[in-house]
Amino acid sequence: MTDKLHRPAGSTAEGPFSLVITPESACWGFSGLRILELSGESRQVSTGDSETLVLPLQGSCRVALDGETFHLAGRTGVFDGVTDFAYLPRATQATITGTGRFALPAAKTQRKLPARYGPAEHVPAELRGTGNCSRQVNNYCLPHTFDADQLLVCEVLTPGGNWSSYPPHKHDEAREGESELEEIYYFEVADGPTGPGMGYQRVYGRDERPISVFAEVRTGDVVLIPHGWHGPSMAAPGYDLYYLNVMAGPGQERAWLICDDPAHGWVRQTWESQDVDPRLPFGAQR
Repeated sequence: MTDKLHRPAGSTAEGPFSLVITPESACWGFSGLRILELSGESRQVSTGDSETLVLPLQGSCRVALDGETFHLAGRTGVFDGVTDFAYLPRATQATITGTGRFALPAAKTQRKLPARYGPAEHVPAELRGTGNCSRQVNNYCLPHTFDADQLLVCEVLTPGGNWSSYPPHKHDEAREGESELEEIYYFEVADGPTGPGMGYQRVYGRDERPISVFAEVRTGDVVLIPHGWHGPSMAAPGYDLYYLNVMAGPGQERAWLICDDPAHGWVRQTWESQDVDPRLPFGAQR
């Protein structure tokens, strides 16, 4: 199961994309992600049946489509503050020109909304948890931050030695207080003084719906979560951990509602007596 749901860096590369996850390759219905790497050239990107963001991970670019052009200032890296981004509708051809590494999170949709620019200053960055559960969440494309039909996108930055996506939670049932969403975790890990870092990701299920992942993750890896409890995401001491979350599902209401594992939800109560990790927030927001 781990081999199917943990896709190491480079294992899904296609053409100019260093990573390609489609609903078909993930064996599910809605969520997708591509990582486009550019060195000053232009590439045409088709959104097909999915609404898509162009979200710089590192570098800047120009996005041209249907007579409109968006200039994305981007950022120097994922730990260096939030970025601006562009929203591309389904059934769209766009030309992306730039230098850097760009995430294209996507979700299948029947509606075609207008193309739009998302300014960095409109991206809410919040600090969640305290103590060694402290992390930063940048909310790019959620119901309360940016209009879309199905797509949900955020990124989480966890200081070295901390745990995030904790307590473990799930969102695989359409019921009161929970939504049904597939999820992609795309990871980047800060280097240490002697080379690349690593982190760890856990996913587990229930007796009636088993699933199991315990993966060492490095920059460029993805973990697919079709269902089940997921977390913790563990940042090894000395190595800050970043992950991009891409979610979508079959529900008519675009919502991100989670349910904690009842065996571990009590951990939230301990946060009241601790301070937020002073290493947060990251980057330009310090």
